[in-house]
Amino acid sequence: MTEHLDFGSLTIAFDDRVLRPREWTTAQSKWAARLSATVPGGTVLELCAGAGHIGLLAVASTGRRLVCVDANGVACDYARANALAAGLADRVEVREGRLEEAIGPDETFPLIIADPPWVPRAETGRYPEDPLTAIDGGDDGLDVARACLAVIDAHLAPGGSAVLQVGTREQAAVLRREPCFTEERLAMVEVRQEERGVLTRIDRA
Repeated sequence: MTEHLDFGSLTIAFDDRVLRPREWTTAQSKWAARLSATVPGGTVLELCAGAGHIGLLAVASTGRRLVCVDANGVACDYARANALAAGLADRVEVREGRLEEAIGPDETFPLIIADPPWVPRAETGRYPEDPLTAIDGGDDGLDVARACLAVIDAHLAPGGSAVLQVGTREQAAVLRREPCFTEERLAMVEVRQEERGVLTRIDRA
């Protein structure tokens, strides 16, 4: 059964096959929207988009185009429906597929938003109401976050920024040790503790 909830200025549709949007993640949308005023022009990319709520809210007032990527076909259908309901369908493209396959080799984006599953596998039983594939981040909760980092490393435009969501500051510290964080590639320039998770800003070095 389709449900609807308010997410910032938007009304988002979803059902129990899709991760229920968390109100606190409007902080990720708002941060991305502010960054859109400072990064170069171009299309915004949202990874692990789910119902599309974070990306849609991020671009709603900016005039930018949005590409949403998710491996769940149901989530993609809801992202398209939510874009239409928000009056943004002409600016939004939804791609169903794995992260490493959905982006063309020559595509770059000045702003990337990523909301990967980040719950460690042993702890997923604490969230029986959530679809397992939407929350299971592997043994340390960072398997999909690392896949998002690989996309960011390969496709973030010069002068661009990414906003990546994880669960804890400790997870952010682990990610910061990934080999993509070098003087020539990426820099994690800010970590923000939010109500129920952590947001990191990653810049092209």
